Amino acid sequence: MPPPPSTSAVTGGVFAAAHELGDRPALIDLRGGHVYGYRGLVTEVTMAASGLIRRGARPNQVVGVHVDTVTAQTLAVHAVIAAGGVAAPLDPALPAGRLAERLAECDARMLITTPGLAESAVRAAEDAGVGQVIAFGDALGTIDFARLSRLEPVPLPSLDPATQAALRLADGDTLTHRDLLGAMADLDRDVALTGSDVVLATWPPCASGELVALVGLAVGRGAPLVAAHGLAPADLAGTVHDFGVTVTALQGRAIERL
Repeated sequence: MPPPPSTSAVTGGVFAAAHELGDRPALIDLRGGHVYGYRGLVTEVTMAASGLIRRGARPNQVVGVHVDTVTAQTLAVHAVIAAGGVAAPLDPALPAGRLAERLAECDARMLITTPGLAESAVRAAEDAGVGQVIAFGDALGTIDFARLSRLEPVPLPSLDPATQAALRLADGDTLTHRDLLGAMADLDRDVALTGSDVVLATWPPCASGELVALVGLAVGRGAPLVAAHGLAPADLAGTVHDFGVTVTALQGRAIERL
């Protein structure tokens, strides 16, 4: 059995209704080829968070997230947050040398990556003194993310949302759990998402907290999110029609209701 979700503000706020929503689609990643229901998403996040603790993750420890799909960023960031850590989203386009500098700057102790980025991630981790690299799949010099969920579960921590850091951003700013929930509320101000909405997002994984806030908002509201980073403009209308999209967050543009 998975450990219960942490009572931290972000984990509780995003996944509070996940088991009730069950297998309804929560995240449809066209680029990564993954579809997660709400129950599957919260189960993987909480089991991976438990696995991170088993692997030595500690409260307030920074974990770099250097990935190239929305699914990987969502799972990695929320697993780190649920474990009591601080997720540091990193630009997937960073070369190994600059990635090593960023890891050192934020004093990261672990790094989560994807197979296509693993070679430079492992090299950067070695240069920055990062002890463990975890990847979503088989990659030389890494631990498979799936193995985290197979470790014996441990309780997840309760955290103070006002003081506990959740995200460390590229500009050096740190967002607490309360700050991240506030960022989600800011995105929602003009669109008022509900469970009857479907969100199309073409924002790519990046070093800001915007995509994290958007996915968290959609999951928390029970609104399926279709992630389509790199979607060609010619395919936009068809994708909107096929998925019944009501809200868009297109690259270079703000979130808006159709």
